[in-house]
Amino acid sequence: MKVAPELLDEIRWDQAGLIPAIAQDHADGAVLMVAWMNRESLAASIEEGRAVYYSRSRRKLWRKGEESGNRQILREIRLDCDGDTLLLRVEQIGGIACHTGRRSCFYRLLENGAWRDVEPVLKDPREMYPPKRG
Repeated sequence: MKVAPELLDEIRWDQAGLIPAIAQDHADGAVLMVAWMNRESLAASIEEGRAVYYSRSRRKLWRKGEESGNRQILREIRLDCDGDTLLLRVEQIGGIACHTGRRSCFYRLLENGAWRDVEPVLKDPREMYPPKRG
């Protein structure tokens, strides 16, 4: 589906032209991760039917799962009341959203004044992101 520019104009982008995007499992509501989107990545997400984010560190589009295989298929996109945060309801292919090999990036729990890992590693990150040759 081609994205009309007016649709993107309704969003309150920050000074860098970005908006936070929360990825939520469409089946059980679990929050999987938070990333950033720009106009191009949101348009690509809508057109491709999968999550495409903007990597601030690499300064380029990042198609979730392009290296790991853990893609996110879009089921729904919502815009919050202020127009400055997106909620992506996704089907998480492979069951892993986090680069650490966990289901969710929110695997640390504050308990007794310290962070404790409360979700298991489902797949070794070295298997998802093999060293680059060359």
